[in-house]
Amino acid sequence: MQVPDSALDLFEKQTFAHVSTILPDGSPHVTPVWIDYDPEAGHLLFNTARGRRKERNLRANPDVALSMTDPDDPYRFLAVQGEAVELTEDGAVDHINELAQRYMDVEEYPNLGDEEGARVIVRIEPETVTTS
Repeated sequence: MQVPDSALDLFEKQTFAHVSTILPDGSPHVTPVWIDYDPEAGHLLFNTARGRRKERNLRANPDVALSMTDPDDPYRFLAVQGEAVELTEDGAVDHINELAQRYMDVEEYPNLGDEEGARVIVRIEPETVTTS
């Protein structure tokens, strides 16, 4: 399933997504993240560090849901349920730097040297997409 064209502008703004993963005990874990979209693959992407709770959750259970609210119109949203189909370090530093340009207006993500784990791109394949 694809994100509709009418919602693609959300990935050009400083839109935060709230990503829900499943903890080992089966309860939900929700975290705000910077969000991106790969229109060729139809995947939503976010970036995290290896070993963080959401990354560990997704390695154990790839089921994921997220919601985004338009920062300019809080009644406009995109919600996705799907599966994390890839967690990769390939290109993850470049990706976090691209996101930092959009979200922080800086050339490089400032916290790279402070993190213990390598950066990871999480690719989400949507199975259900809801928009308003």
